[in-house]
Amino acid sequence: MADRAPVRLFHISDVHFGLEDVAAIAWAGRAIADERPDAVAITGDLTMRARHREYTAACAWIRSLAAPVTVEVGNHDMPYFNLWERFTNPYRRYRGIEALVERELDLPGLAIVPLKTTARAQWRFPWSNGWITGAALRETLAAIDALPAGTRVLVTAHHPLTERRADGKLLTRGGTAALAALAARKVLAVLSGHIHDAFDMVAETANGPVRMIGAGTLSRRIRSTPPSFNELTIANGDITVKVRNLADVPTAAMQIDEVPENALPPRDPQEPVAPVGMVPEEDPPVH
Repeated sequence: MADRAPVRLFHISDVHFGLEDVAAIAWAGRAIADERPDAVAITGDLTMRARHREYTAACAWIRSLAAPVTVEVGNHDMPYFNLWERFTNPYRRYRGIEALVERELDLPGLAIVPLKTTARAQWRFPWSNGWITGAALRETLAAIDALPAGTRVLVTAHHPLTERRADGKLLTRGGTAALAALAARKVLAVLSGHIHDAFDMVAETANGPVRMIGAGTLSRRIRSTPPSFNELTIANGDITVKVRNLADVPTAAMQIDEVPENALPPRDPQEPVAPVGMVPEEDPPVH
């Protein structure tokens, strides 16, 4: 059988309109317009505080992108200040890009399948941490199982699926079971965001390994690396990752080797830091 043609995907996350990096946003948009990737996967946190004006800017930018797009919902995209809306209609502010939200993309020989990791509320704090419900996982697995035989699969989520840190801190609830189920289906990788530093690591599960690939941020809320996005090339069942950034930092220097709890700059000596080590002296402003 002849090898499939390579597929090129731009993986973008945590653009955080309201605290966006204007130069980085414009640069990413130009790259998409000039290079025409096969698809763009945005793994959540379009906004900073889910305000109407932030959504208006985010939706306008996404509609301008010159490629097929799928969008995940991030914890920052759930209404912060209107709890009634958060619980009754949390996606209402996505008007204008509704068809792109949690959308499966079917490319030649490759499917991008969403997995929901956000929650309106949880029996723990902070609500910003990931939670994969049984219903969300079943929906994703059903979509994978319905694909034609031989289809390569990427899964998109906002939160990394690591369930616990090495020190026992709970991260994404349900992540261990989800990774094992995805490994059983030979998923190529899980793409995510949330932590604002890029990564490329392998999770070992009861059903074999799963690759986890994280994108950085296009916002001013940086952790230990400059604003960036991932360029993924999928060819013959393998994925090559290039972390694109305006500072021309090599990919390996942009990637952390452990998943932290959140996107805050690392202040604890135990927190993972990318080799480039561009940690801001002060925490970025959060309005």
